Amino acid sequence: MLAVRALGKSVPGPRRLFRNLDLSVAAGELVAIIGESGVGKSTLLNILAGLDDADEGKVAIDGIHLGTLDEAARTRLRRERIGFVFQAFHILPYLTLRQNVALPLALVSPDAAEADRRADAMLDAVGLDGRGGGYARDLSGGELQRVAIARALVHRPALILADEPTGNLDPDTAARVLALFATAVRGHGAAGVMVTHSEASAAIADRVLTLGADGLVDRRG
Repeated sequence: MLAVRALGKSVPGPRRLFRNLDLSVAAGELVAIIGESGVGKSTLLNILAGLDDADEGKVAIDGIHLGTLDEAARTRLRRERIGFVFQAFHILPYLTLRQNVALPLALVSPDAAEADRRADAMLDAVGLDGRGGGYARDLSGGELQRVAIARALVHRPALILADEPTGNLDPDTAARVLALFATAVRGHGAAGVMVTHSEASAAIADRVLTLGADGLVDRRG
């Protein structure tokens, strides 16, 4: 599902974040990536989503090479096949929570009633039952994170990317959200990549990889 070959990225300074990075994630597999602050974990996710460009190497999603797509085609690919849980949430304050979660569905389907039904079901799944008509201003940081996770999963994407998905959640809610995340990956045959600093979060993954300057290392050796 996801194939990454010889990826390299530097940032102004100049400073190389990583090089020769290879990664393959199969449908139904969940991979956790850990590493020290500043090694480029979030940058890597942005490259996988086509939001940033690598300096070298290739990224393919279900056989589609991102480097061959123009920006319009990358946008369509993200809408239809990728779910992304951002650290900064990116919840739109002028839309209700239901509308925020339904947004990926609204972009690809005209069935507004079905989009609302699925959005409410996802809000229920992340513990925000009956809150669909509310707005972001009424939520805590942890609740906003749950909305962001619901939005990323609602359209059943082929590739799910998550940047510290439980960073603002209490332990009980984090466990519930991680279970939902794992079910979305394994139950729907998606490929999942999660960046986290939490050993507890990483423990749910099928593989745990450490990111460093020379790429990814499987912690199992």
